[in-house]
Amino acid sequence: METASVFERYAARYDAWYEGPVGRGAYRSEVRALAPLLTRCPPPYLEIGVGSGRFAQALGVGFGIDPAREPLRMAAARGIRVAQAVGERLPFRDSAFGGVLLVVTLCFVEDPLGVLREAHRVLRADGGLVLGMILAESPWAAHYQEKGRQGHPFYSIARFYSRQDLDAWLEQAGFQVVEYRSTLFQAPDAPEIREEEARPGFDPKAGFTGILARRVEGVG
Repeated sequence: METASVFERYAARYDAWYEGPVGRGAYRSEVRALAPLLTRCPPPYLEIGVGSGRFAQALGVGFGIDPAREPLRMAAARGIRVAQAVGERLPFRDSAFGGVLLVVTLCFVEDPLGVLREAHRVLRADGGLVLGMILAESPWAAHYQEKGRQGHPFYSIARFYSRQDLDAWLEQAGFQVVEYRSTLFQAPDAPEIREEEARPGFDPKAGFTGILARRVEGVG
């Protein structure tokens, strides 16, 4: 897979971004947006596209999958129980988790709907799906798309989807959105990003949107 090979090759660069002047504030803001959503879900938790494990570690997620080996080694070093796998084919039994987390993962998968259907399968009936998204309506998506056109290794392979796209996939996969939290209202090209408190609700001007969705009985 092209995506896995990119993250394999640039794993150290990816992880180091979170310590930089932009990544540090963005990451902390995103964690603050996601944490209240995930705590509404019963453990245990799984992160699909766990990468180097920074979000899983910060949010108390015990399990993670990713197709790229080098980021998985970093996640394991952060205390996450990891498996090499893709989101379209999760190596877990039905109803194994109370919460499933995806942070900017749908941008990089082959089949977003397939991933959401697998998340539905491994979730308990009382569980919840938590998504962290850079939606196409966001000025941050436009910024990253431009960086992709300039040859950035990650953003050149990323695809940004609209809220309408996501809502349609969630409905088809058997989910209903129950809560949004929005953050990163600073300019994406600022030399430094400061940590922000998330605002309730959906705002297309936000750089990052946290979403909590629940299973719909009899659907999926």
